[in-house]
Amino acid sequence: MADVRGTAPSVIDKSDRPGRLGMLLALAGLLVAAVGGIAFLSSEQAQPLLLAVLALLAMAGVFFLFALAVGAVRLGGTSARNDLTKAVADGSPDGILVVEDSARILYANERYLALSGANGLSDLRPPERLFSGGPDVSEAVYRLAQATRDGRSTAEEMRLSPALDGGRDFGWYRVRVRPLATGAARSGAIWSVADVTHERERQENVFQELQHAIDYLDHAPAGFFSVSPEGDVVYMNATLAAWLDHDLAKVGPGGLKLADIMPASVVAMLTRMDGRPGEARTETLDLDLARRGGQSLPVRLHHRIAFGQDGRPGSSRTLVLNRSAGENAGGEGQRAAEVRFARFFNSTPLAIATLDAQSRILRSNPSFLRLFGAPSRTGASGPPSVLDYVSPADRPRFEEAARAAASGQAETTPLDTALTVEGGRQARLWLAPVEKSDAGEDGEAVILYGLDTTEQRQLEQQFAQAQKMQAVGQLAGGVAHDFNNVLQAIIGYSDLLLAAHRPTDPSFQDIMQIKQNANRAASLVRQLLAFSRRQTLRPEVVRLGDAVSDLSLLLKRLLGERVQLDLRQGRDLWPVKADVNQLEQVVINLAVNARDAMPDGGTVTITTANVEAAEAKRLDLADLPPADYVRVAVGDTGTGIPPDVLDKIFEPFFTTKELGKGTGLGLSTVFGIVKQSGGFIYVDSAVGAGTTFSIYLPRHEPEAEAAPEPAPAVIGTGTTPVAAAASPPAEKPAAKPRAADHTGQGTILLVEDEDAVRAVNSRALAARGYTVLEAASGFEAIEIIEERGSSVDLVVSDVMMPEMDGPTLLGELRKRHPDIRFVFVSGYAEDAFEKHLPEGEAFSFLPKPFTLKQLVETVKTAIAR
Repeated sequence: MADVRGTAPSVIDKSDRPGRLGMLLALAGLLVAAVGGIAFLSSEQAQPLLLAVLALLAMAGVFFLFALAVGAVRLGGTSARNDLTKAVADGSPDGILVVEDSARILYANERYLALSGANGLSDLRPPERLFSGGPDVSEAVYRLAQATRDGRSTAEEMRLSPALDGGRDFGWYRVRVRPLATGAARSGAIWSVADVTHERERQENVFQELQHAIDYLDHAPAGFFSVSPEGDVVYMNATLAAWLDHDLAKVGPGGLKLADIMPASVVAMLTRMDGRPGEARTETLDLDLARRGGQSLPVRLHHRIAFGQDGRPGSSRTLVLNRSAGENAGGEGQRAAEVRFARFFNSTPLAIATLDAQSRILRSNPSFLRLFGAPSRTGASGPPSVLDYVSPADRPRFEEAARAAASGQAETTPLDTALTVEGGRQARLWLAPVEKSDAGEDGEAVILYGLDTTEQRQLEQQFAQAQKMQAVGQLAGGVAHDFNNVLQAIIGYSDLLLAAHRPTDPSFQDIMQIKQNANRAASLVRQLLAFSRRQTLRPEVVRLGDAVSDLSLLLKRLLGERVQLDLRQGRDLWPVKADVNQLEQVVINLAVNARDAMPDGGTVTITTANVEAAEAKRLDLADLPPADYVRVAVGDTGTGIPPDVLDKIFEPFFTTKELGKGTGLGLSTVFGIVKQSGGFIYVDSAVGAGTTFSIYLPRHEPEAEAAPEPAPAVIGTGTTPVAAAASPPAEKPAAKPRAADHTGQGTILLVEDEDAVRAVNSRALAARGYTVLEAASGFEAIEIIEERGSSVDLVVSDVMMPEMDGPTLLGELRKRHPDIRFVFVSGYAEDAFEKHLPEGEAFSFLPKPFTLKQLVETVKTAIAR
């Protein structure tokens, strides 16, 4: 069972079952005796016995073959292999124990016997009993035992005090267990125990040395930090943290950023350094770091980055030297001057670089990198040339200016150019010569100064566009006003002719054609007024989602069968205040334009959504102040708008459609309605990818309004004035309102500077039975009333007139006749002149051009009130 070495066994192996020589000799003797006995018998007696012996031997052979097949009998080769495996296990430096059915020990090598201190099988302890101690040890042993029951492999490390050999105060042991199939229904496990005390001691020594190194680095007289390529400060020593007044606990992934301690331009320079695979680059910079309280700390950085074989940069190793006054007192004057220059050079918003005679960049400051987007580095072909970043159209002028500066000319003309960098930046560049005495060994010949003028150019373009649009709007509004007077006369005289002709007259249809074409012209004028934001709007509180939903059926018919309508409504849309009819016209115009941009069919997508003030700020759209908006966007999958056309789409009469298929007023009308409604419109388009128009209307928040004072007033909007009269006291009988004058009686003062318009309106009113007094100006109207000595029943006055306009006339007549009634007529919107009237002034309004029927109805209503 066991080999004996001295007085204690070295190995216990109950799985060994060696053959017995005595049994083999007895079997051989028995066979020899049987053969000898048969020899003394006669042939008749010996034959059955011989057959019986041969049958027994045959059966034994068959059983041997079966035993060999099932592994019950092993040949000599297999035994040799098992002996080799057993020798390896016996001599293993780790203790090995094999158990069966979680209790019966099959094997234990010499090392396990030594670790357990066992002298034999009787006092041999399994690992569950061998390892005992505190809660950590008990929990580890429990996990190992549970793994043997579950048939899993696992490992644990545990610390025992004292050690198993008893010669040390403590010991570290690594215990592993893995399942082992032992045949039949039995299961086993192999335990291995390794003494890792020396390994753990080496780890603890290395950790202690690392702690010492960190302590030395933390308290070094220089700062140190490491930054990842993404700009995260992954390490900072205590010295630098103390200088900057930052908490070291915040240093690490997701904590302190490089932008928290230095200018953004320098951050871009340090995180965008470029290098060849396997190269390590070091940059020396003098700049100011930012303390947590906002104060600056002048430092010198030695910034080193190593690049991998794939060319990707790793984390930096950056040494920081404090350049504050009082530090490193030697050479204080020269050092202070050097620090001041370095701070100015690296902190100025002006891009500065030195160039050689071939315009190659030798040195640059962070602002130059931010403007040109190129690091000052030396590549395979030498330093990069600044010509690579100047617009090709401006390169000849730049080369000429660079040659002049390199030759010593002190003054060169500034060069405004576009840079060939991402984002299409604009810059103004100055070139100055380098004094020969100041030229370095690397051939510095020219100093370049650059100023970023991108925003200035954009503002100039926007201002020029705004001025152009304003001029066009004023022109359109003026033309519309004058043209309305012409149309008013045409429509008025057409009405007079139609009233004098029967439908059966041959000329009746001709007159109708004149009136219909005049009405078409009036529609175009209304579009011009919409563009110039001088049309009459009727704002009301609108639920944008409901308005768009109501349009869906009409839009589907307008878009046709080849274009799909995708309506995506936002939830709980805020109300807006706008003219619902004009708003519907905006959506229809945009949808029709989207349809025309998809000749082969496509999808028009209309989306609505709330946009909170924070989101509006994040959008960073030009001229869009942070506020709550409701957005309606109309997008298509069409051909898109080319960049050279995009800036002109809102101009009146500009169109890309074929002759006769568009007036060019659709988008200009949309622009005017949106702007007059207090909204904003933006377009996003890419050629071949479609176009999206986004409209932002301000959220309407109703305010509690104080109840109006009880005073009668007549406030007119459009062709239907609205009366707002206070109820009289209850104790007095209510005054009966004057009955509507259906007889056409009363005196009307008609004030109009256009003779044709005044004449046709006067004839129409006189034909209805009114007494009409005509005045060509405000002064003439006042003279007529003064000559009469009494007021008139109604004044119908144009708004825009020479010498005295309508609002001024109203003010003058109110002084003499406070109760006089007024009807204003104008080709402009009501709100264009309402602001010039006293607050709460009562009047009616009739927009030009109007029919004579509309004029008579408005006059009747105003006189009746």
